[in-house]
Amino acid sequence: MEKLDLQQLHVMGILNITPDSFSDGGQYTGLDAALYRAEIMLKEGATIIDIGGESTRPNAKAVGVAEELQRVIPVVEALKANFDCYISVDTSKPEVMQAAIDAKADMLNDVRALQMTGALAVCAKSNIPICLMHMQGQPDTMQIQPTYSNIVTEVKAFFSERILCCEQAGITHDRLILDPGFGFGKTLDHNTQLLAQLEQLTEFNLPLLVGISRKTMIGQLLQHSGQDAPVNQRLYGSLSAAVITVLKGANIIRVHDVKASVDALKIVSAIQA
Repeated sequence: MEKLDLQQLHVMGILNITPDSFSDGGQYTGLDAALYRAEIMLKEGATIIDIGGESTRPNAKAVGVAEELQRVIPVVEALKANFDCYISVDTSKPEVMQAAIDAKADMLNDVRALQMTGALAVCAKSNIPICLMHMQGQPDTMQIQPTYSNIVTEVKAFFSERILCCEQAGITHDRLILDPGFGFGKTLDHNTQLLAQLEQLTEFNLPLLVGISRKTMIGQLLQHSGQDAPVNQRLYGSLSAAVITVLKGANIIRVHDVKASVDALKIVSAIQA
């Protein structure tokens, strides 16, 4: 396969090998189920499959290294053996990163932006792209009264610091991808401000990855009779948000509903062309 072209628009299909992810936890924990789901998403137009072995939803339970390796690496190896596609591994642990690199993953996606001890060193020895995500706090505490004086300014400052750390560790600028981290240590107001001003993050001249599919902010914005829209009723809101992010400069859209997202973004691409 050719090297992953980060200047193109990509739909990244979410494949959670977890029992507790907020939207699809427990559905794809078996290898056959995971492969079947990946095949469906690829046929629907996903160009990247993002494999995660630890849920990072609010209050998620931490997973040990051995268990995460056992969940993720067999799926990476099986996908590489059976499909011609790009594989991303969603992890913060340097041990899982190294195993993913050894298994020929094409990309690493880290919600902690390589802040765990050893992560920078592991990535510096590879040559694959790495996504750095912004998160205030940790998954078990991030939604306990997150505060910002200016959400966009603070996210930009965080990225400036992490990009510098990566470059000092030997990770070249052209390998980096940025994810503003919708829903990670952010209230609805923070999320909507960030979405409204997303184009400001293009100032780094790096690809933007956005994961907004089915998230709590979508449920809150689609609220009916004082209740958030349930996860399985957030498709149309998710598609609207995805279109907005691409119009504001996003390159990679991380989604649960691949076919609908691909169709929506075909219209955007036609207009942009």
